[in-house]
Parts: sequence; structure tokens; C-alpha cells
Amino acid sequence: MVSLDALHDPADLRRLTVPELEDLASQIREFLVAEVSKTGGHLGPNLGVVELTLALHRVFSSPWDSIVLDTGHQSYVHKILTGRQDFSGLRRRGGLSGYPSRAESPHDIVENSHASTALSWADGIAKAHELRGETDRHVVAVIGDGALTGGMAWEALNNIAAGTDRNLVVVVNDNERSYAPTIGGLAHHLATLRTTGGYERFLDWGKSTLQRSGLPGRLAYEALHGVKKGVKDVVAPQGMFEDLGIKYVGPVDGHDVAELEHALNRAKAFGGPVIVHVITRKGNGYAPAENDEADRFHATGIIDPLTGRPRSVARDSWTGVFADAMVEVGDRRRDVVGITAAMLIPVGLHRFAERFPERVFDVGIAEQHAVTSAAGMAYAGLHPVVAVYATFVNRAFDQVLMDVALHKAGVTFVLDRAGITGDDGASHNGMWDLSLLRIVPGIRIAAPRDAVTLRAELDEALAVDDAPTVVRFPKGALPPELPAVRRVGVADVLREPARGDGAQNGSEPVTDVLVVSVGALAGLCLEVADRLEAQGVEVTVVDPRWVAPLDDALVDLARGHRLVVVVEDGLRTGGVGSAVRDRLADEGLLTPTLTFAVPSRFLDHGTRAQVLEEVGLTPQEISRHVVETVARLQAAVGAGVDVDVEP
Repeated sequence: MVSLDALHDPADLRRLTVPELEDLASQIREFLVAEVSKTGGHLGPNLGVVELTLALHRVFSSPWDSIVLDTGHQSYVHKILTGRQDFSGLRRRGGLSGYPSRAESPHDIVENSHASTALSWADGIAKAHELRGETDRHVVAVIGDGALTGGMAWEALNNIAAGTDRNLVVVVNDNERSYAPTIGGLAHHLATLRTTGGYERFLDWGKSTLQRSGLPGRLAYEALHGVKKGVKDVVAPQGMFEDLGIKYVGPVDGHDVAELEHALNRAKAFGGPVIVHVITRKGNGYAPAENDEADRFHATGIIDPLTGRPRSVARDSWTGVFADAMVEVGDRRRDVVGITAAMLIPVGLHRFAERFPERVFDVGIAEQHAVTSAAGMAYAGLHPVVAVYATFVNRAFDQVLMDVALHKAGVTFVLDRAGITGDDGASHNGMWDLSLLRIVPGIRIAAPRDAVTLRAELDEALAVDDAPTVVRFPKGALPPELPAVRRVGVADVLREPARGDGAQNGSEPVTDVLVVSVGALAGLCLEVADRLEAQGVEVTVVDPRWVAPLDDALVDLARGHRLVVVVEDGLRTGGVGSAVRDRLADEGLLTPTLTFAVPSRFLDHGTRAQVLEEVGLTPQEISRHVVETVARLQAAVGAGVDVDVEP
């Protein structure tokens, strides 16, 4: 039998027998459970695509043939078969990415895991092959884990169907699930196909049996084949795909390598676009995953490989507080409804759904539809809460702008995993939301610093019925409660010098620094204040709570300080720091503003702490730069010259 260690390239697979492949599939599953249980990661989706990935790499010649995976978190087996078997650093700094990565391998094409994009990528690659005369190259798009519920996928299918001579194969990895069971009409259609798989076998039987019966039999087969559309509508309604002009093959057992290879070879030889419908089981071969009804171990932390249980007890999380708060809101307000884009559990709407099942709408991986549907609900008298990861609200910006804000719709967006998330890499850092959403007219954006302010700001957001509101918070465990010293306008003062706000009887400002802390970075800002005060720098720390629009009280506080420092986990470009600087300038206030934020570049995966350190968002780095800036300002004032304070 072949050893997994002996595989270094996909070409090595083509010399194996079917029994050897079956043994290899078992080795791969054992490897995945053993390795992912040490690091955490997307275990369930990859256990479900073992045989499918083996068959793909035996039938197609990557990277000459392009294999695009959607969503990218089902790429672990692909990594193993393309020479990447060191999973010790999976999703950790310096180790393997949890998604395809061009830096790792020429076999990887699409790096992000914003779902439903693979078909458009495949369409573009196939068109380029055609124009360049590369007719011997194939493109394979593997789309699954709910990605076919995204509208963009259907836009792509419409265009793929027009390329009747392009070598493009769409593999629908149908495991009935995204994070949780897939929802919607398409899911029902695929379920019907799963349960009526006899059509292709029936037609194959007809061809072999009737054509052996001489001329009458051949005529009967041709008649049967001529009315195949009608037969399919009765036996298996896959006509939906063929109405687009795309050949359909399947359903195929996704855990039978021989059957998969047969179907994929048929698709490869067709000479035009083909859909291969593959039935797989998420978590296949690992009992704890198969028995997990919630999400089949879609994504795990560090677990015991024997039991599947977490190695450590999870601390209270931001998502958990939101989940509980939504149930409390639901008890008080019948007009509040929840909307999720195929991530009911990850965004914390599952508890609300358990209490109020008729008031939660899972639209599939369709953020654009989610937002515009929410606008319709608001128009009709409801108050929708659209809960998504911050990175995914990017996909629905136009709908936030034109369908919600333009129509003054009372819709609340709850953005989980805002700011730096870390281990999921460049596509999943939620660092664009503040810069994008701040330009939306009328929008109000809250950034809670702890559990208490999360609950309070959610209530405040839900009280707004004539504009979009946003509540954003990061991934991970909750910080301790950080009580305010006092409230100024809508802002909370968290720390100030003993004499107050720094101004005395209208005299010149006497306090050195006003630190404006955005959201969950409040604890970091208080550490900065400790370091500054230890070096004789007087500090006020304020949490604006609502970072758009900025409250007048923030301007008043700035008047009493020599330097304003803004610390945020969004982009420097167009973020809260830019808003503060612009607002002070509009008020004719010349107080210099120093911003610490995320640079406008894609950030490699690592822990959240590692990424924050990389971009300079640490107490040591911030306090060092502030002390230097205060010294420069003092020297400049003495010399009567201006100074640029930006890093």
C-alpha cells in the first residue's frame, strides 16, 4: 500500500489502484483529524472532500489545468496532495494558510474565501485560454458548502453557458450544508436530485439494452433520448441546469473514487461546459463530526482527536454576549427580526432563532440580497438586524448605500469579527468596514468596548428607525468591564488627570494628550495611558462610543489638550482618525492629530496579537511614538514653528 509520505506531486496519484486510493483516503482522514485537532481549523468540510480531491487530481493535470475551490476552506486535502504536508503551523504565523495561497504553491489560484466567486474566476480563465488558443487546458470550479446559494454564482453560470466550446467543468460539491444546513429553493432542488439519482442509470441501461435489439431497439433509444428533457423532469429535475445550456452529470457518490473519476472523465471529454453534481457528507469518516448536527465540525478550535471535545473551556465571547442580548431584545420587541447569510451560529443568531424561529431569515451566502431584503422589511414595519462578519459587509456596500441609507431605512448591521481577526488571513480581517461605511450619508456606527457597552449600544442602534446603524466588535474573548469616569455627551471618559478635563477658567490647554479609543482597543489605550503617565505625560482617555457621526463633546474635549491621539483597528485611510482630524479642522481647532491604525495593505495570517504588533498597535509602540511627538511639540512651541505629528 502507498504511504501518504510518499506523495509529493499530484502526478504520483495516477499510478495508484482503486484499493490503494481507498487506503490513501483513510490515511488522509486520519492525518486531518490528528493535525487539525492540534491547531484548529476547517475540519468538517475537508473530511467531506477527500475522495473528490483525489479524483480531481487524477483526472486533471494541475497546475496546467486550473482547479478553483469555492469556498477555499475546503482546500486542506488539495494542499496535502500538492506537496504541503506540514500542518504543524496551520493558520499560524509562518505556517500554512487556512485557504489557498499563491505564495505556497502554483496549484493555488484564488486566495480569498469570499464565497460564490469561483465560477466567475473559472469563466474568466476559460475565456483567456480560448483567446490564447490553449484548447488543451481545462478549468475546474469546485463549488460547495453553500456557495451556490450566492447570486454571483448564478450570474457566472449564465455566462458560462454561452461558452459552448470552452473546457470548463463545474463540480457542485453538494453536502446539504454551508456552515449549517443549506437553506432555500436551490437546496430543495438539489435535495430532489439527490433522491432521484436513477435517471442516468436508467438512460445508460436503455442505451446498452435497446441498442443491442437491432433497428427497433435503436429507434426506441433515439426516441427516448429525444424526449430526455421530459423524462428528466419526471425522473430527476436537473433540467434547471440544462435549460441554461450546460450539460449535467450526476448525481455522483462523492465518496466513491472510481465513480467520481468516471463522471469527471466524461465531463472532461465533453468539450463544453459541464456540471458534475457530487453528493458528499461533511465530516465524513469522523464520528464526532458526523454526529454534530449543528455544523459537522465546520470549524474547530483545538480538540481531543478521540472525542472531538475542546481541549479548553471557551471564555465568554463578544458573539455570545450579542446572542444573549438579541434574545432579550426579542422578548421586548416583536418588530425585531434577524437576518443571516448562511452563518446562523457563527454570528450568534442561533439563540434568537431557537426562541423566535419565525423571526430569523437565513438567505444563504447572499449578502447583497440580505441587505436589500432588510430594507424591504424596514419599509413594511419591522426592524431587521443583519448579522454578518465585518469582511462580508464589503460585498453589500452598494445595497447599504442605495437601498438602506438612501431610503432612510431603520436597519441595524451587527458586524462580528471587526478589525484584525488574524488566523483566517488577508480576506477575513474586518478592517475595511469603518472606512467604507463612514462615507454613507446618515449612518451611525457604534464600537462597544466591553459587554456592558455592547448591550447598551445595540439598544441605542435599535431605537433608530430612520437611518442605518452599525454595531461592530472583534473576534474572540471579552475583555473585563471598563467603567467610565464620567459621560460627556454620548462619549465615555475612561481616564483623566486629577484636576479634570485640563482647562482652567478659560486658560490655555494644560493637559498633554487626549487618547481617543475606538471600541475593543480601550484596554490597550489605558495601558498606553499608564506608560505615558509614568513618563510625566498627562493623559485623558475617551471612548466616543459612536464613531459616526462624531459627537460635539469630542471636539470640546480636544480643545483642552495639546495632542489628540486616535487608536483604531480599521484602516488609517478614511477611518476614525481621519474623521477626527477633519472635524477639528472644520471647527477651526488646530490641535494636531496622531492616528494609530491599520495600514492599507493585505495582512498575512497569524494570531491577532501578532498582527496587531506587526502594524504597530501595541502599548509600547504607541506610547513611544506619543512621547516623542509630545517632546517635538513642546520644542516646536518654544521655537515658534509648526511640526508634522503623523508617523
